[in-house]
Amino acid sequence: MAMMLQRKLLRRTFGEGKAILNFNSNPVLSPCTSFSTVTSAAATPFHNAPRQLPPFDYQPKPYNGPSADQILEKRKKFLGPSLFYYYQKPLNIVEGKMQYLYDENGRRYLDAFAGIVTVSCGHCHPEVLNAITEQNKLLQHATTIYLHHAIADFAEALASKMPGNLKVVYFVNSGSEANELAMLMARLYSGNLGMISLRNAYHGGSSSTIGLTALNTWKYPIPEGEIHHVINPDPFRGVFGSDATRYAKDVQDHIEYGTSGKVAGFIAETIQGVGGAVELAPGYLKQVYDIVHKAGGVCIADEVQTGFGRTGSHYWGFETQGVIPDIVTMAKGMGNGLPLGAVVTTPEIANVMAQKIQFNTFGGNPVCSAGGLAVLRVIDKEKRQAHCADVGSHLIGRLRSLQDKHDIIGDVRGRGLMVGVELVTDRKEKTPAKAKTAILFENMRELGVLLGKGGLHGNVFRIKPPMCFTKDDADYLVDALDYAMSKL
Repeated sequence: MAMMLQRKLLRRTFGEGKAILNFNSNPVLSPCTSFSTVTSAAATPFHNAPRQLPPFDYQPKPYNGPSADQILEKRKKFLGPSLFYYYQKPLNIVEGKMQYLYDENGRRYLDAFAGIVTVSCGHCHPEVLNAITEQNKLLQHATTIYLHHAIADFAEALASKMPGNLKVVYFVNSGSEANELAMLMARLYSGNLGMISLRNAYHGGSSSTIGLTALNTWKYPIPEGEIHHVINPDPFRGVFGSDATRYAKDVQDHIEYGTSGKVAGFIAETIQGVGGAVELAPGYLKQVYDIVHKAGGVCIADEVQTGFGRTGSHYWGFETQGVIPDIVTMAKGMGNGLPLGAVVTTPEIANVMAQKIQFNTFGGNPVCSAGGLAVLRVIDKEKRQAHCADVGSHLIGRLRSLQDKHDIIGDVRGRGLMVGVELVTDRKEKTPAKAKTAILFENMRELGVLLGKGGLHGNVFRIKPPMCFTKDDADYLVDALDYAMSKL
């Protein structure tokens, strides 16, 4: 009888979700390990669980499609085995509205990962939806061999957001494509081949950008060609702490000892995303950009995750380091879920691409361009950058208070709504808490919060929600994390 009452309480408080799972196993998971491999014991009921999700005035439509089990069976049969999914029992997400997602049973979840940092304005934002729908009615596709105002309008709006002489836009379909094109530009413009990237970086999974990526979990054993990885300027785990000068000297040393003395370019995220929300040591990029320019190279800022106001303090992540790159790459949030990426560079660098035909079939597609322009307008109209600064400051403050309470939290870092929480078993040794992270990851889902996970050892919670995320949402997330950690 007592158990029946507890289950009723659970359903009343958290919808139709199951109780928190109590894991007996000690799984070691990489960032791309399927959570279906984690074994669990019987579920245990909530006691003194945190309050309900913040109120939200939206009713999801009834779902009559195939079940999660049916979809998973078909996926295993027809999709590549390299695909992974989150959670022991993967979620069948059927609807989204702003910062919330709904599963096949109508249960609401707080989306704190935004489709892997892609949904900027919010799921199904009405103004973005309207722009896409209206353009779809008129013309879905024509390519750049004909004129269409949408691509020109979008390029103009995007260029207006860039500092310096970054005024020429190339549209592509993803961050990987953008970084691949940027690397090609750097090599053609400089006349050199060697590219420098950071350890712990992620710049894509295509056959070329996989070389720029420096996390073994994402790399296949294929030729990568003239790509060098330097020491990561990580204030938490880096060998030089926050000393940007010593990290920059490693770049200089590498150019002098590991190259001909000339390089094509240097690429870096300002806050490493897949690597676990690692913000570069303050002042690092300014010193490195100077070193790279003297070696004949160009400097590329990967803004795939940090762009469009997400950091709060600035519109672009590279601005937090006081630099202006030669090339900027972007994707994800610029389309709010549309397959949309871009490279923005100077007219001088852009001219090298005119040696041959440079063309992208879907780059600048009218529907994606209309949607992308709507995203820029919504971010401005709704003052999302300032919102990210305000809510992000509140979130980080509460997480740091939680760090004082729970020893498992080794580091809280990030800016705005691009936040990382690194979990350790020993704060002094900074030993990754791989198994406990997996447990908490599942338990947070049971509490209605969907997080991301990153870092080489999969021990960093990536909190990067849609930019409409509120302080009430932040409070619920932290309360849920506090509760889940107290039950470990």
